[in-house]
Amino acid sequence: MNVGLVGVTGYSGSVLYELLLHHPNVDHVNLYGHAQKEAQALEEVLPQLRRRTYILPYNPADIMENNQMVFFATSAGVTTELAQPFIEKGFPVIDLAGDFRLKSRDVYQKWYKKEAPDFLDLKNSHYGLADFTSAKGATYVANPGCYATATILALAPLVKNHLIDPASIIVDAKSGTSGAGKKLSESTHFSQTNENLQLYKVNQHQHIPEIVQQLQKWDEEVPYIQFTTTLLPLTRGIMASCYAKAKSGITEDDVRNAFIQTYSDTTFVNATEGVFPTIKQVVGTNFCDIGYQLNPVTHQIVIVSVIDNLLKGAAGQAIQNFNQMFDYEPGAGLDLIPVLP
Repeated sequence: MNVGLVGVTGYSGSVLYELLLHHPNVDHVNLYGHAQKEAQALEEVLPQLRRRTYILPYNPADIMENNQMVFFATSAGVTTELAQPFIEKGFPVIDLAGDFRLKSRDVYQKWYKKEAPDFLDLKNSHYGLADFTSAKGATYVANPGCYATATILALAPLVKNHLIDPASIIVDAKSGTSGAGKKLSESTHFSQTNENLQLYKVNQHQHIPEIVQQLQKWDEEVPYIQFTTTLLPLTRGIMASCYAKAKSGITEDDVRNAFIQTYSDTTFVNATEGVFPTIKQVVGTNFCDIGYQLNPVTHQIVIVSVIDNLLKGAAGQAIQNFNQMFDYEPGAGLDLIPVLP
């Protein structure tokens, strides 16, 4: 099949393009720039991809005529303005941005500081947490955020099985600099990030309401989370260290069984008791590796989750949703190994 990709020049878009080029069910990838008026050679902006092809001007009618679906790998706010023609036609879209993840317009505008999409469009979009919900039959998939993916996957077994005090969740999340995108900023300048750690968006990160929204679907008693983000002097990778107070009477067996039952049949999530993962073991893959442990003294449960923010946290999960949407093999296009050393 032919697929369209709007936004190849960003980090997530370029990684997604590479995955699509090697996907066994994709015949051709048509590239589009959402703001350009003329075709542009891809090698002018991304010479490292070594592809003699062009980024075409954005035209919804042309996209729908020449493709069976389209990915958007654009900044927040773009699909709010551009997605309507596809929504009206029921044309399949997978959106890597945050525009359609939240179901409340008020919550969206509070956290994203932008005008929100139409309420019905938000309501009807599918939140593509691929390891828990299938995109089969969906026409508009909102791909989850990177921090949200790592955090939700870490907490899901405990929240779904009601093993923790729902008001006790604390998340200390850390990300490499590619999570900030390509836009230049002082905080991601090499001399600022190298040999340094920086907290940012404390209690203000836009993935907070997305995480809470999903956790509340499993346990409506979850009122909030304490969520802190730190910028690491790395290019790729996220580590989410999560802490929650176990309910009275909860044992190690209860915690272990919750993780086993939740993830024993999943393709891309590996959970191990007492063995905590490192970022490097997942960079270059679509895996989420999780370590967990109940502290018998404090009765706190610690869960550490690691992902590659550009793969499992963006392009890789988008391919998972693509495979579900079109009933392809779950791992199609995602046979990847870690980047070592």
